Amino acid sequence: MIRLASVGDAGELERLNAEFNGKGKTTEESIRASLLTNRREIVIVADGNGGQLAGFVCVQLKKSFCYDEYMPEITEVYVRHEYRGRGVAQEYCKKIYPLHSFELLTGSDNTAAQKLYSALGFERSGEMHMSKQVK
Repeated sequence: MIRLASVGDAGELERLNAEFNGKGKTTEESIRASLLTNRREIVIVADGNGGQLAGFVCVQLKKSFCYDEYMPEITEVYVRHEYRGRGVAQEYCKKIYPLHSFELLTGSDNTAAQKLYSALGFERSGEMHMSKQVK
């Protein structure tokens, strides 16, 4: 089942994030607090077998007065290997929010992710992502 994450998922989300980003990047308590207070992000999870989550998708909800629709940005995606290739965030968000497109960022050297996203209908936008370190 695909659903919004609840605070009861914090422990399992911590385990998934450790598989994804490495141990010690966050804590169960921090995840629980984020699920309770961060209104700019939705976390979508897919239930797996045996009470484990199959994966998660984090979506930042961007909304400008300049547009009627939301511009959701998929910021994090992790799916355990045995559940990959199904795609979950798009259908869920289309049901809930008025939107016309999704945005996502992935590493320029992450060719496996780029191939997957292309297969799901994502295209290069022609825009360049830039960042600046603040000292």
